[in-house]
Amino acid sequence: MSLLAAVPILAYLNKEETVAFYTNLKFEVNAVWDGYIMCSRDEIEIHLWQCNDPEIPKNTGCYVRVNKIEGLNDECTLLGCVHPNGALEDKPWGMRQFSILDNSGNIIHFGQRL
Repeated sequence: MSLLAAVPILAYLNKEETVAFYTNLKFEVNAVWDGYIMCSRDEIEIHLWQCNDPEIPKNTGCYVRVNKIEGLNDECTLLGCVHPNGALEDKPWGMRQFSILDNSGNIIHFGQRL
């Protein structure tokens, strides 16, 4: 037995805005149900559940490992979603990373091994 993948499940506040946000990030929206959204891009899946408390997404997030991080950083910079304190930089833990905030306030860190 081996573990194969993890799928983060983040909170969202507005269905239409969330679908638009992840679509702009080139995620495919695979399913939209009442209160639940499933998105994917390449080998990454992100699921989202609807909530009404804006504090919940402000306190959740995930870390996504990538390659060619500079290109993804450029995409996110053009979309204006890079976290104010999340610019692309090399970290002491051996990752080159940047962070974004989605439309609900979830933080997503993208990192590539140095």
